[in-house]
Amino acid sequence: MAKQIKLPKLDRALAGRSETSPGTRRGTMGFCWSGECGNRPCWAGHYVPCCAGWVGPTVLLCTYGFCSMMRPIEPFMTEFLTGTYKNLTSEQVNRQVYPVWTYSSLFLLIPVLLVTDILRYKPVIILQGLSYVAAFVLVLFGSGVHLTQLAFFCYSIAMAADVAYFSYIYSIVEAKYYQRVTSYVKAAILLGYAAGALLAQLLVSLGGVPLYCLAFLTLISVSVALITSFFLPMPKTRLYSAEQGYSVEDSNNSDRQNFSIWVKSVTAAEHVGRMFRRLALDCKESYSSVAVVFFCIWAATGKCGFYQVAGYIQLFWKQIQPHNFTSYNGGVDTISDLSGAAATVAVGHMSLEWSVWGELVLGGFTLLIAGVIFLMDLSNNIWISYTCFTLFKTLYLPLTAICTFQIAKTLNRRRYALVFGVNTFVATVLQSVLTATVINTKSLKLTITSQFLIYASYFAAISLLFMVRGVYTALSMKRPAGGNQAERATDRPEGSHP
Repeated sequence: MAKQIKLPKLDRALAGRSETSPGTRRGTMGFCWSGECGNRPCWAGHYVPCCAGWVGPTVLLCTYGFCSMMRPIEPFMTEFLTGTYKNLTSEQVNRQVYPVWTYSSLFLLIPVLLVTDILRYKPVIILQGLSYVAAFVLVLFGSGVHLTQLAFFCYSIAMAADVAYFSYIYSIVEAKYYQRVTSYVKAAILLGYAAGALLAQLLVSLGGVPLYCLAFLTLISVSVALITSFFLPMPKTRLYSAEQGYSVEDSNNSDRQNFSIWVKSVTAAEHVGRMFRRLALDCKESYSSVAVVFFCIWAATGKCGFYQVAGYIQLFWKQIQPHNFTSYNGGVDTISDLSGAAATVAVGHMSLEWSVWGELVLGGFTLLIAGVIFLMDLSNNIWISYTCFTLFKTLYLPLTAICTFQIAKTLNRRRYALVFGVNTFVATVLQSVLTATVINTKSLKLTITSQFLIYASYFAAISLLFMVRGVYTALSMKRPAGGNQAERATDRPEGSHP
């Protein structure tokens, strides 16, 4: 009998398997979105329309992120709600409308995080797009406090679903592209928000376009994002079940059939139990590092303070300049976002020993943030307030990049997504407590300027903590190596690297 000749590469291609993936792929000929095969037809399993490589999914996700964040009405949302369009009072917006999304996000975040893993990201991204559309439909056509509160509840669902947006791309591309796709996805969000703010400012200041048209443009933009979400490829693995052997096999069956097989083989209760045990184990291992804990503390507390300041700044500006809503809200948002992006890029290229000086840098610049908010609160000049808010965002955005980099450097992908979710949840809890104390406490009835004074004091307290911790870390790290090795070892969790 003649000896059978085996050609591994040909066998893989005919079987629909890719050399670059441990699983199987559909053997469909086409042009490779990963760029590995150039412009020639690809038989190597790299191509499935919008489902292979990193370029296709990244382009779709960036398009979704850009359109979902290009919301021209947001720089003028307070004026839209308190003006002739909705006739709400500033008191109603401050104490009854805006707090809704804070409290709702607190209760929605954890369920959305767990459902995101079970449904494999894409359905939750679609839910986010639907929530955005529903929110701005209600903003456009609803009237009264209750419908506006419902709009912000839908908005809180979309905000809670951000965890799916940021986790999705890691489940669809190879690890060697993580750094590249992360920068693209975050840049798309920033550019979307900046483009929306700039468009709003130009239309209002130069074109005299009414705010109702800005709300309608926002609805069109988020609708395009929703349509784009349907074209995102479905990931083949889950966050917590993949490493335990419960990922869905990629075969010639459809994704729906695969999911049905998985549901029949593993009950929902068992899966949830395994997820919680994995979550508990990952939390224990992730937060065993003192350094990671402190960077997570800043990430959570900083995000809480940022959302409080950014969420209520329009009410602050309205009090300073109540009869001129065309003052330059959109232009300020555009400049602050772009300057924050430039500062973030600059931080990414700085050669500094962040493990030694990172906490001290956080403490020092957080003190500057507190000073900027104090100055903004004490001044009644709208231009000083605009300048201070621009400085506030310019200082805050690169500090979040430092925290993200330092956290991601010591954690693998699965734990990074977990830590991101936990930090967001802690930030939401703190924000809810701060909102309930500062805004919704009937006995206090603080004015908007008094609220910002508390926010400045809040950042000052954070800066004090990190200045003390930063000095301690710098001194301990600069000790002679012989007496410092044991301490450095305790600051890093076991198996922290991917």
